[in-house]
Amino acid sequence: MIGLARKTLEPCAVLLAAIAVVAGFCSCQKRPEGTATPGGQAQVAGQITTPTGMEMVRVPAGSLAMGNDGEIDAKPVHQVSVSAFYMSKHEVTQQVYEKVMGKNPSKWQGETNPVERVSWLDAVRFCNALSDKEGLRPCYDAKTGACDFEADGYRLPTEAEWEYACRSGTTTNYHFGRNDADLERYGWFQDNAMGQPHPVGKKRPNAFGLCDMSGNVREWCNDWYQVDGYKQDASGPVTDPRGPAKGQKKVLRGGAWSVTAKSCTSWARYCDDPGFTDACLVQDDCGFRCVRRTTTAPR
Repeated sequence: MIGLARKTLEPCAVLLAAIAVVAGFCSCQKRPEGTATPGGQAQVAGQITTPTGMEMVRVPAGSLAMGNDGEIDAKPVHQVSVSAFYMSKHEVTQQVYEKVMGKNPSKWQGETNPVERVSWLDAVRFCNALSDKEGLRPCYDAKTGACDFEADGYRLPTEAEWEYACRSGTTTNYHFGRNDADLERYGWFQDNAMGQPHPVGKKRPNAFGLCDMSGNVREWCNDWYQVDGYKQDASGPVTDPRGPAKGQKKVLRGGAWSVTAKSCTSWARYCDDPGFTDACLVQDDCGFRCVRRTTTAPR
């Protein structure tokens, strides 16, 4: 009967049936819970590999409601716009770090493990060294650590860039939704990491194609940390904010293998000494990833 019915369908009816099947298939493809409305929708961006072997993703320009009103250092929620940029698909690995710097400071050794036990200053030195290696203009002043955002070299993401990239169009606590039980599929944290970091890229990426944005190692940002730092941006929309002009500690984002699920949310903030003095004790859950301008494609 089914075969006979198919034979008697008119051409137009066949076309309509095909359209219905496609529509039904598309309706089953669920976007991440809390995904922003059109204008802020997340899509997997193009990916490239640099001469050093670091994969980078082009993060498109957009906006986000940054922060969380439930946490003293993440409020108030405020609107931020971010220009397009390239970001490392993974946390910088020990293999890449050693290739550029000639050493590996990590406690948990492994070529594809994220480099850890690196201070903020170690991270910006890596960015400058990588820029030199690839014939780009370094972003950081070697003496002061000041960042030249117009340079075409590598740098650390601003806190706004980091949160925008992590959220990848979502508005929920995590880039994959509200349920912290789902973190098992997206990141290494206290409940599943077995007391150590893991090779990068083993968990599901977010909607921009970035891996390990929740857990594994905390990631250094360019910004100085202030508990009430968001208040200065809360008066209206801000484009490409760069954080406080000064401070004592630098921002870390993304949670780590050593912390709870709540500390791996898209808005959770942490901070530590940047490492300008020998007194800095660098933790084995601190790493980083790099960003670059998009005015010229990475070589």
